[in-house]
Amino acid sequence: MKVRIEKQMSESFILAVLLALVGGFLDAYTYVCRGQVFANAQTGNIVKMGMTIVHGEYLKTVRYCIPIIAFCLGIMLTMLIRNYDRHKRYFHWRQIALFIEMLVMFFVSWIPVGSFNILANIMVSFICAMQAECFKKVLGKPFSSTMCTGNLRSGTEYFYHAICYHNQAEMKKCMHYCLIILFFVLGVMLGVQLTNVIVEKAILICILPMIIALWIMFKRNT
Repeated sequence: MKVRIEKQMSESFILAVLLALVGGFLDAYTYVCRGQVFANAQTGNIVKMGMTIVHGEYLKTVRYCIPIIAFCLGIMLTMLIRNYDRHKRYFHWRQIALFIEMLVMFFVSWIPVGSFNILANIMVSFICAMQAECFKKVLGKPFSSTMCTGNLRSGTEYFYHAICYHNQAEMKKCMHYCLIILFFVLGVMLGVQLTNVIVEKAILICILPMIIALWIMFKRNT
C-alpha cells in the first residue's frame, strides 16, 4: 500500500508545478551566468555543438558536449538508485534523488562564475537529468519538468479533443499542461532576475521548492 501511495504522490499536480518552477529557473541560471548553456534542454546544446563543429570552434564544442554527457550520467545514476531501492522502505528512491539534487545545488552555489562554469554546468545538467528521470507523469499522463516541448504537444492534443468533441475533461487536462508551462516560464523569469542580482548564489533559491516537494511526499507517506 505504501508503494502505491508514493507512486501517486510522484504524479501529483502540485509536485509537477513545483518541479517545473525549478526546471525553468535552472535553465535561466545556466544561460545567464554559466556561459549561455542550457542545463535542461539538451537539444539546444546538441544543436550548438553541431554548429561549433561546422565553424571549427572545437573548444566551444567541448563546452556543449560535456553537459550532454553529464545528463546521460544523471539518468544512469537515477536508474541505479531506483534498482537498488527496490527492497528498501526507509526512503522512496525519488526522495533520495531530490536529496541529491539539493546537495548538488548547494555545491554549485559555491562555484565562482568564470573559468569553472564547465564544472557548474556538468553538475546542473546532472541533477536536471535526475529530475527528468524521476518524474515522468502528472496525474497519470506523460509530462516533463525540465522542458516544455512535450508538455506543449500534449496540451495542444487535449485542447483539440476538447474543442472538437466538446469534452470538458479533456479541456481540464489541457489546462493542467498550460499551468505547468506557465510555472516553467515563471521559473525562467525568476531565474533571470535573481541570477542577475545574486549571480552564482541564485541557484540556492531552487532548494526552497525542492524542500516543499519533499515535505509533501513525506507528509503523504506518514
